Amino acid sequence: MKVRVWWSSRDRQCWAAWWFALFLALVALPAAAVPGLESVLSPGKLVNAHVKWESDCARCHVKFDRTAQDQRCVDCHKEIAQDVVNKTGYHGRMKPQICRSCHTDHKGRTAQIVSLDKKSFDHTKTDFQLFGKHVKVTCDKCHDASKKWAQAANTCVECHRKEDVHKGSLGLKCADCHNEKSWKDTDFDHGETKFPLLGKHVDVKCATCHKDARYKETPKACVACHRKDDDQKGHKGFFGDKCESCHGAKSWKTIAFNHDVDTKYALEGKHRTTGCKDCHTGPLYKAKLAADCLSCHKKDDKHKTMLGPKCDGCHTPQNWKTLASKAVVGGARSAEGRVFDHSTSSFPLLGGHVDLECKDCHKTLLYKDAPKDCWGCHKADDDKSHKGTLGKACVNCHTERVWKNTLGRFDHDKLKFPLRNAHANPKISLVVDGSVARTGCKACHANPSSLRNTPTDCYSCHKKDDKHEGTLNTRCDSCHSDKSWKVAAFDHNRTRFPLTGLHVLGGAKNVTCKGCHTTLRYREAPQECVACHKKDDRHKLKFGVRCEDCHNVRSWDLWSFDHDRRTSYKLEGGHRVKATCETCHRRPAPANRATDPVGTVCVSCHRNDDRHDGQFGARCDQCHGVDNWAKVIQPGSRKGASQAFHQLDRGPSERRSTDAGATSRSYAFETGGMK
Repeated sequence: MKVRVWWSSRDRQCWAAWWFALFLALVALPAAAVPGLESVLSPGKLVNAHVKWESDCARCHVKFDRTAQDQRCVDCHKEIAQDVVNKTGYHGRMKPQICRSCHTDHKGRTAQIVSLDKKSFDHTKTDFQLFGKHVKVTCDKCHDASKKWAQAANTCVECHRKEDVHKGSLGLKCADCHNEKSWKDTDFDHGETKFPLLGKHVDVKCATCHKDARYKETPKACVACHRKDDDQKGHKGFFGDKCESCHGAKSWKTIAFNHDVDTKYALEGKHRTTGCKDCHTGPLYKAKLAADCLSCHKKDDKHKTMLGPKCDGCHTPQNWKTLASKAVVGGARSAEGRVFDHSTSSFPLLGGHVDLECKDCHKTLLYKDAPKDCWGCHKADDDKSHKGTLGKACVNCHTERVWKNTLGRFDHDKLKFPLRNAHANPKISLVVDGSVARTGCKACHANPSSLRNTPTDCYSCHKKDDKHEGTLNTRCDSCHSDKSWKVAAFDHNRTRFPLTGLHVLGGAKNVTCKGCHTTLRYREAPQECVACHKKDDRHKLKFGVRCEDCHNVRSWDLWSFDHDRRTSYKLEGGHRVKATCETCHRRPAPANRATDPVGTVCVSCHRNDDRHDGQFGARCDQCHGVDNWAKVIQPGSRKGASQAFHQLDRGPSERRSTDAGATSRSYAFETGGMK
């Protein structure tokens, strides 16, 4: 049976008034009392990890906004927030949900707010998925109880260091060989190393080459493993350590060495059936075998090396005794009728040389001693003509067909001095003292014995034509040409004194070369203005010799000098209007100076104008101005002016007005003027 409590109207009013008073009291509470109130309303104590914030509810809660609580969580747990943003870790891969759905607090100090169902936990949502034998491993094998779940080791070596038989020599990437199915079963691709396994190496066990589990230091050279094969059944080190040059990985006994391809010496004729040791009598790689015939066939050389080591010029590898049979074209026939192809030598036979017999040039059986230059055989012919004056390079002019005919063989344009214009005239002559002295080649080549030493500069031949007497150096071609010795035009802008303004030839003043160059020694012409215009200098050198500072080349009478910018003394008033340059600059300028130094104080120029005889000092500008010297800046009596200068003698603190009239004006000598 339910008991129903009836509230009278008066009772309802009392309870309503009581609750309203309680509400007003809570609202009126000061801010300092709120934490205490919140602690009263707390549903329970926080866990030990959060106990330091137990009195600071705002650390985790936002008043009247439960949805803002998640943001307060990630503000502290920044690593969780990073996982959520990057979609990594367990929290980054799980379905989005509020934090308190899994982690609730206020359940006491020892409450577990991180609870995982180890049987149903999905490890695929973490950064370390479980495969193979890792699936059956219990959590405590990898996760340390004193650390967070996410702080568990995630590299192989952190858990399997004691099982590392390599002692760290192969680094920390265990997964390159081992897998989760079985630690002892390795899956290693030897093809990714510097020694891929080929042929019979594929079936060899690892321990056969890798002794004592040493992998990185395992030698790669064949001889490191096959030394005993070479010592017992092989070459006993005679052919060096490069076994792979002949042997292959498929079969040790099968030789894959091709002498024709793998060396620079292809085997021909009887060389192909000759055994290796017949030629290679020393260590293969230490004693380099020569490739010339004479190295092996010296004992067969009946010529006693008189014909040199090139035996193959006559002999063949098919049969040493059978001489080479070659075409007679370009060859030479010996007295025995044997044929030698002279075109294969360094001196092929051409022209009249083809019909000569060997003994005509080869005086002895030492064939290589025969000279190859023309001079060796034709010196007697040269003695009848040039007598050695043109050197020994006969081929520059003579040919093999006809010795006496030089037409078309010699081309002067191929030399350093090609003949052009007047030099190319076949009737060229050298005129000396008005008469033809030499014609043809001898006009330039006066001494045939030093033909190649003939100078190529103009001055060597035209020295007597130089009217400048050597003052313009020996580069005659700078002005003259080989068409005509007379100068048609000269570009003065290429010199140190380019012509501008009235200096231009043929200009308004009709200037000529002789106007400045009084002699043909052109370089001696002065460049200074005063050298030519001294007679035009009406200043009588009072302003130095740098005329160009004021005058210009357009017109001598037009001059311009900015006294304000180019000097430290600015012209004002009468100095600018009435005074001339000579008014102040009266004496000639010293050497290397533009003007004679002039003082910048008034008395330097106006000492004769000083009626006061220096009684008022040298500061004339205190009373006088630049517009009118006779007009005093501050009109007044002699007494007033004198009084002003007496003020100058006093100290700054003692300067004061001395009469009733001074109240209307003051003298400010500090500023250099009167106000």
